[in-house]
Amino acid sequence: MRVLVTGVAGFIGYHLAHRLLQEGIEVIGVDNLNDYYDVNLKKARLAQLHPQPGFTFQFLELSDRPKGARPDGDGDGDRLEVAQLFQEYTFDYVVHLAAQAGVRYSLQNPWAYLDSNITGFVNLLEACRQSQIKHLVFASSSSVYGINTKVPFAVSDHVDHPISLYAATKKANELIAHTYSHLYQIPTTGLRFFTVYGPWGRPDMAYFKFVKAIEEGKPIDVYNFGKMQRDFTYIDDVIEGVFRVMLKPPESNTANSNARYKLYNIGNNNPVELMTFIEVLEKALGKKAVKNLLPMQPGDVPATYADVDDLMRDVGFKPSTPLEQGINSFVQWYQEYKKL
Repeated sequence: MRVLVTGVAGFIGYHLAHRLLQEGIEVIGVDNLNDYYDVNLKKARLAQLHPQPGFTFQFLELSDRPKGARPDGDGDGDRLEVAQLFQEYTFDYVVHLAAQAGVRYSLQNPWAYLDSNITGFVNLLEACRQSQIKHLVFASSSSVYGINTKVPFAVSDHVDHPISLYAATKKANELIAHTYSHLYQIPTTGLRFFTVYGPWGRPDMAYFKFVKAIEEGKPIDVYNFGKMQRDFTYIDDVIEGVFRVMLKPPESNTANSNARYKLYNIGNNNPVELMTFIEVLEKALGKKAVKNLLPMQPGDVPATYADVDDLMRDVGFKPSTPLEQGINSFVQWYQEYKKL
């Protein structure tokens, strides 16, 4: 079995590749190593994967880019590179995790989201439709629920009111993926992730920033005066869900479509208020946080809460790692990593 993992140097991509390799599955990992956050962390993740049998890494930009944009100055930087990858390798499964992440960054740099999350995704879909893959799994986001007030969030809810460009591109991914699945019968599943955290996590995420600041005795910015709620989902739970879903391609969608297409939430089904989350961090670190209470940021939502009944029914799994356990694991990793 051979799996293509895009965004393999990212947080979820790294953990998924590690799990697949442990299962004896060959992994071709691609990434463009962009500098949205510390590239050294991405390289450190790759350094953990390189020695493992069955792992191959290729630098690859999924979206179009001008000539000479590669770090080595080579290549025309067009969609042909994606097609060439699929000509070089035959993939059983494709897990697409590469994307321009972050809600607030999309307010300053919208083009990065259109290039990566839209153009890059279409380039990948075009390559998939020319191949005989068994299943395409792609990362969506809980942000697509936008200002939805019905909780818990279910995949059957209307998601027509995103409040960030990041969320809009993820909703666009779902629509485009359904179209390709309908037209070309590509078995496709989108996964709406809910606030993923854990070791080797992203330094732009709040929990990572909080731990760093608390350890250094610096104040932390607490938005919406700490009243926001998030369905924090531990990385091991996310990977278990992705792995099980990958091996279960959808058969059909609804009576109105012949698309082999499915959506799932992957969340802990247990929202936690931000102040409570900070208390758990303080306990794990043995230090109190200096809090800078601020109003809601543009693009943020007050609460996320995943309905995971479909995931439980179809693949027999529900995320369940307690927050205290997950945070302790992250803090332990962070304290070791900063010594490197």
